[in-house]
Amino acid sequence: MNHTITAGHPFPLGASFDGGGVNFAIFSQHADQVVLCLFDDKHRETRIPLPEREGHIWHGYIAGLAPGQRYGFRVHGPYRPREGHRFNPNKLLIDPYAKRLTGSPRPHDALFGYRAGHHDSDLSFDRRDSAAHMPRCVVVDPAFSWGDDQPLRRPLTETVIYEAHVKGLTMLHPEVRHPGTYLAMASDPILDHLNGLGVTAIELLPVHAFADDRFLTDRGLSNYWGYMSYGFFAPEPRYMQADDIAEFQQMVARFHQAGIEVILDVVYNHTAEGNHLGPTLSFRGIDNAAYYRLAEDRRFYANDAGTGNVLNLDSPFALRLVVDSLRYWVEVMHVDGFRFDLCSVLGRTRGVFDRDGPFFRAVRQDPVLNRVKLIAEPWDLGEGGYQLGAYPAPFCEWNDRFRDDVRAFWRGDAGHIGHLAKRIAGSAARFDHDGRAATASVNFIAAHDGFTLMDTVSFARKHNEANGEDNRDGHNHNLSDNMGVEGPTGDPAIRARRDRRRRNLFATLLLSQGTPMILAGDELGNSQNGNNNAYCQDNPLGWVDWEGADRGFLDFCRQVIAFRKAHPILRQRRFLHSQSREQDGLPDLFWRRADGQPMTPADWSNPQGRLLAAEMRMASGTPAYAALPGAVFLVFNNGPDARVHLPQPAQGGHWRRRLDSARDAMPDQRAGKVEWIVAASVVAFVLCDLTADA
Repeated sequence: MNHTITAGHPFPLGASFDGGGVNFAIFSQHADQVVLCLFDDKHRETRIPLPEREGHIWHGYIAGLAPGQRYGFRVHGPYRPREGHRFNPNKLLIDPYAKRLTGSPRPHDALFGYRAGHHDSDLSFDRRDSAAHMPRCVVVDPAFSWGDDQPLRRPLTETVIYEAHVKGLTMLHPEVRHPGTYLAMASDPILDHLNGLGVTAIELLPVHAFADDRFLTDRGLSNYWGYMSYGFFAPEPRYMQADDIAEFQQMVARFHQAGIEVILDVVYNHTAEGNHLGPTLSFRGIDNAAYYRLAEDRRFYANDAGTGNVLNLDSPFALRLVVDSLRYWVEVMHVDGFRFDLCSVLGRTRGVFDRDGPFFRAVRQDPVLNRVKLIAEPWDLGEGGYQLGAYPAPFCEWNDRFRDDVRAFWRGDAGHIGHLAKRIAGSAARFDHDGRAATASVNFIAAHDGFTLMDTVSFARKHNEANGEDNRDGHNHNLSDNMGVEGPTGDPAIRARRDRRRRNLFATLLLSQGTPMILAGDELGNSQNGNNNAYCQDNPLGWVDWEGADRGFLDFCRQVIAFRKAHPILRQRRFLHSQSREQDGLPDLFWRRADGQPMTPADWSNPQGRLLAAEMRMASGTPAYAALPGAVFLVFNNGPDARVHLPQPAQGGHWRRRLDSARDAMPDQRAGKVEWIVAASVVAFVLCDLTADA
């Protein structure tokens, strides 16, 4: 075919099919020339320089090209690493706006822009062609028949998040077709399980196209979790059955039909190109100095992400890339929100975290993005990177303090009564400012990074030997407990204690103010054999074990989630500050001892305190249209059996015991007595009147 190129347009960026041909546009501020590379079915390459440049956008149009056309770029410019420039036209580059890729980079020395061999090797220049080892970008027509699909826009007060891996959740399920794919995620068995459990949103580990680290492939491992993105618009190809982005769209549509929102875990803080010794896949070869935040010595990179590089969101075009990507996933792929990996990196301006920085301003003013769920991982590895509670609305945040304090309390660590109370009440000291809601705290007991819930009660230390790093990787602050035996055991007494501890932890999560998040497989009793950093375990160790599911615990989880849903007092937008309510003069939150008396300063500071009780109502200041009658009385006991005094109900009312983690089944029992014996468990009573037992 004769590929005659004409001027085209500088917008939109990427490859855009208009029905008669394809427009190509790409940003590079410091390039001398940008060459479009077209590939035919026999992998033959045709190189066509883009003829026009407007500002820093290079562009051209070729009539007759259609969806399915494979392409890439080669970019000419200075190779002067000490000045921050690493152009090398011998390297085939991925379009940052590519909507589909044919695969993943295959590890090879030709992917590097330099010749290895000595400590200054990255200053050398490598002339090997990398095309044979690089995937191709593919022109797509992203149109999809969505039918009547609409954003669910479920309020956070009604949200229960389920964090899952596309392959990990589906690979071992005995009833799904095409395991390990987007189609498997959208299958009836998975949707039925999630609906039966009661979750309302699924948060997918990275599905942006990602690369495998060379040090992993050399060990026969892979980047299983996917936190090495390099294609911010392209769904990861290895999760496709037939190389069609419509499979991802079909998955989202099916989730929406089931009433479940889709949240993506996105990695915009760094890319798969790593540090100065990393491969040249895309951004480094297109314009290294514009896309990355460089160190004072511009040969090197800022490394607040701990992965070798960070994107420079002070650069308008790097920021535009991120915002365009987010809008694409909402508008074209219909996702409902994002969880931002190491989000403090995105908030850095000139290297310093700024809660009113360019990224936050761009997202908050955007009429598409400020309506979806936005969740920050509120830390990075740089100076001043831990920013829990500092993010602006409408961002929510992963609350690792909740995980640590709740684990520590149930492990029996001394002096954690006060910490537990703060977490149950929504961590107000962190989040109650600038009009933020109590739902801003995303509470979790376990997440992909760390022990599973089962491993939290089964292992006293990490066991990451399978990762090939002599067990040095992964953190050591697990706040876990093996109950006397490290790992699996047949001892019925130890197993019973572990089961009770899991129920206690899960119930605490669901009964606390905030937005709860569950790790996929925890409801089934899934274990990773003590590996708390299974990022490279794309095998049964990292996949969810469906055959070994703990059905009793699964039923308990379903009932606790249903209990939370039935009682809005447990999931309020407003914080509870023990303030009197206008309608009845009662405090919205009252902390009690086992004898029913108020907690005293001595009680809060008692290092041996093991029991905490909370009487909750709708928050003071709740408008009449949202106010509901009644109360819940929660008891958290990690000590010996205790005689707990129930609060005196109002005239005509009575308490019913509706949850008790000392057992699998949910009780429903009228509490006709003043005292109640509470074992080491979580117990919830509901205040009912004579006409209502709900």
